[in-house]
Amino acid sequence: MPKYNLGFIEDEKIFNHVRSIVSKYRFSINLKEFNKNLIDPIKLTFDSKVYSKKLEDIIESEILRQIDKSNNNHIGYFHQNIFKYINKDWSVPKQGFDIINEKLSIFVELKNKHNTMNSSSAQKTFMRMQNILLKNSQAQCFLVEVIAKKSQNEAWKVSLDGNLVSDNRIRKVSIDKFYELVTGDKLAFQKLCKSLPTIIDDVLKETKSTQSLNTVVNEFKEISSNLEKSIYLLAFNKYEGFGDF
Repeated sequence: MPKYNLGFIEDEKIFNHVRSIVSKYRFSINLKEFNKNLIDPIKLTFDSKVYSKKLEDIIESEILRQIDKSNNNHIGYFHQNIFKYINKDWSVPKQGFDIINEKLSIFVELKNKHNTMNSSSAQKTFMRMQNILLKNSQAQCFLVEVIAKKSQNEAWKVSLDGNLVSDNRIRKVSIDKFYELVTGDKLAFQKLCKSLPTIIDDVLKETKSTQSLNTVVNEFKEISSNLEKSIYLLAFNKYEGFGDF
């Protein structure tokens, strides 16, 4: 087992956690998966013409976007689940908050970026945290942001019904400060980021290489040799006139 010497997490645990993320990475996609959220032929046509790109290239870009979105979910899993390997008092419940520490009565909502919540979702999250405080006067609730505007651990201020409200027990915390709270090491997150490339390389050395398998364009061509016609038939084949498109 390689030595990473992070101090706050065992080498084997961080290696296995990283390996679990790498194993989840997506390499293949077919037409059914590609069209799961219903592709928009109109947008693909606009993108192709406006950006002066072949329709096949636009489809490839959309494929990469979908795969990237799937992989982003795995990175969220990485951030959420690492703390239970650092300290057994931290856990990931099946529902409700993303991370909790029942011993310390800490409840965490984890966001990857500071701009992922609109005002409505921020209000709902804040009120859910207020409800926790009503039930448990010793509780603390954290909105933890991986990519925050700054390093911070401060009272979260939210506008409710036009009034700016805050409670010192409801806090907005950047991921570096949360790592410090969990580990007692103010540089814990920095150390993890510095070691992560090496850990991923070590995982990849023992992982069977996976070739990308993308059958989307070939499946489109099975519908019609005309790629433009194929994407319209996929979405509008039951519409009037599209049988003769």
